[in-house]
Amino acid sequence: MEITIKINGRMTVVEVSAEVAECMDAGRRKAENLSHEQRRHWDGREFDEYIIATEGRLPCQYTPEDLACQQETLDEIFSVLDTCTPTQRERFLLFALDGFSYAEIGRMCNCSKEAVHLSIEAVRKKFLKFYR
Repeated sequence: MEITIKINGRMTVVEVSAEVAECMDAGRRKAENLSHEQRRHWDGREFDEYIIATEGRLPCQYTPEDLACQQETLDEIFSVLDTCTPTQRERFLLFALDGFSYAEIGRMCNCSKEAVHLSIEAVRKKFLKFYR
């Protein structure tokens, strides 16, 4: 089976076995999935947890200090969400927690994708302003 790879910046066609081609394709798909997941987590906090879960490593054990810090972070998040309108909060949580796309949220809320985008961006700006 012939595949095309990049070597020293140049595209080269090489002959490989079906197993090697399948392995390379699986690696490409995994890298692509990780890239999509990283873009989905816009603040980068959950991405490390995602990698640990997908790589099959053991879950980490939280210390009491970690739990206290997590509670403080949750309190900060809730205080920022309290400054949002109910519509912004609903759309943001559907996107961030439930993983719905803008189009899906738009269908659920009977609004356009652009309206969902504007709501989510408004909440993001509030978070960025709070954490700066």
